[in-house]
Amino acid sequence: MELITVKQATENVGGLSNTSKLPCKSFGISAYRCKVGSELRKIKGSICSKCYALKGQYVIGPVPNAHAARHAVLYRKDWCDNMVISINNAPWFRWFDSGDVQSLRMLRNIVIVAERTPNTKHWLPTKEAAIVAAYLKKHGAFPDNLIVRVSAPMIDGPAPKRFEFTSTAHQDKAPIGFECTAPQTKNKCEDCRACWDRSVKNVSYKMH
Repeated sequence: MELITVKQATENVGGLSNTSKLPCKSFGISAYRCKVGSELRKIKGSICSKCYALKGQYVIGPVPNAHAARHAVLYRKDWCDNMVISINNAPWFRWFDSGDVQSLRMLRNIVIVAERTPNTKHWLPTKEAAIVAAYLKKHGAFPDNLIVRVSAPMIDGPAPKRFEFTSTAHQDKAPIGFECTAPQTKNKCEDCRACWDRSVKNVSYKMH
C-alpha cells in the first residue's frame, strides 16, 4: 500500500467519531444495522429497547451519512491498512459507539487492526455473542490490547457467561462488578479507563 496521510486514511474508512463522553476517537455504524440488537429492540426490558444511538445527534445532521459511509467500505481490501493509519498510534480506541459487529469476517479484521496497533488499547462492546464465540473457537484468544466485552441483553439481567469480559446495565438492582462512574462526572469518562482494563471483568452501566 502506498503511503497516505492520516486524513486520507480516515476518509477512506468513512471517518471516525468524536463523542463528548469518550477520551478517544471511535468507530461506529448505524444502530439500525445491529443484528442481535434489532431483535432485542422489540423486547420490553431489553437494553436495546432504550438504545441511545437511535435518537438525538445519532439520527440527525451528518451522523447518519457518516454511518452509511463507514458501512459501505467495511470490506474493501485496504480497510485494515486505513484503520491502522487512522488510529495513528492513539493510546485508546473504542469500537462501536453506535452499531455492532456485522460478521465474523469483520471481527477478524478488527483483531488484525488491534494486532497492528500494539500501543493502542482497544475496547469493543458487543451483543453479538455468537460471533464472538465463533471467533474464539476458530482463532483463539483476542490480543491483550483488545477488550471485547459481551453485553447482557436485559436491564438488571446477569452478566453473560462463558466470556472473560462482560458488561451489564442496572436500573432497579445493584450494579454487578465495577459501576461506571460517568453519571458522577457529567456523563464523561474523565480519567476512568475501566472499560479498557483487563482487571475489570464486568462493567455495569446505570440506565439513563
